[in-house]
Amino acid sequence: MSDSNVPDYLDAKHEQNRHERIEAVKRWVEYIKSEPPKKWGPQQNSVVNDQLEAAQSVQTSAVHQQHVKDVAEEIADARDDSDEGSD
Repeated sequence: MSDSNVPDYLDAKHEQNRHERIEAVKRWVEYIKSEPPKKWGPQQNSVVNDQLEAAQSVQTSAVHQQHVKDVAEEIADARDDSDEGSD
């Protein structure tokens, strides 16, 4: 039996996963548009913190961990700048 269908199956699975991720992002965008930051902010922070902990538990390199922290700080700074403009 040939595995010739395996790449097609994986491509279809990856496309389905991609579609599901995009739909989840769209739902999140609608949610954050409809709710105040005080409600969704802690939720988002929890997700990011969990992702950082998961990355640390798989023993990622120090360079990668620092990159993730740098990106998180940039996002937080951008959010803070955005919050200041809305006052």
